[in-house]
Amino acid sequence: MLGFKKKDSTSGASSTDRAAAPAGSTTGTGPGGSKGHATPSRREAEDARKNQLKIPKDPKAAKKAARQRDQEYRSRARQGMKNGEERYLPARDRGPARAFVRDFVDGRITLAEFFIFIAIAVLALGFIKNQFIQSWVSIGFFAVTALIVVDTVVLLVQLSLRAKKEFPEATDRKGLLLYATLRTLQLRRLRLPPPRVRRGGAPKI
Repeated sequence: MLGFKKKDSTSGASSTDRAAAPAGSTTGTGPGGSKGHATPSRREAEDARKNQLKIPKDPKAAKKAARQRDQEYRSRARQGMKNGEERYLPARDRGPARAFVRDFVDGRITLAEFFIFIAIAVLALGFIKNQFIQSWVSIGFFAVTALIVVDTVVLLVQLSLRAKKEFPEATDRKGLLLYATLRTLQLRRLRLPPPRVRRGGAPKI
């Protein structure tokens, strides 16, 4: 009987303590409890983020600010590409192997980069209605094309030998020959990323 009475008194004390606690009080403020303040709502968090980014509340002003940020980023990206900064380069131009190929091609005078001028000249001469001239233009065009092919093949063979020494892993050399071929067909001043070595210069490793 005494045991049951003691248990009842203990339960009653606990119930009394819970009832006496204020309804609006925050519990668990100790080291392992809650933060002690209300968690901000999603809308409040979004407003705080916008304030940090300094986005105007006016829709027109916000669009103008967004366009200005995009324009500044594109300007930085263009300048970064001109400077050859890795993070601003397209995926096809990234990596030390691609940089080596660009330097190898840019350090040489290749006939392929002048092919566009040769093609324009042949097209212009083709309007001359003279069988003799057209015959020699055709012969000259095929001869120059053959020289371009031979010059490009020699360059690619030399590049392949150098690339195997500098980059022993086959995965690092994947697609380098095609990349070099496309580079040779571009005029030097129009190449992107722009050349970083002079004619006759050695690749920067």
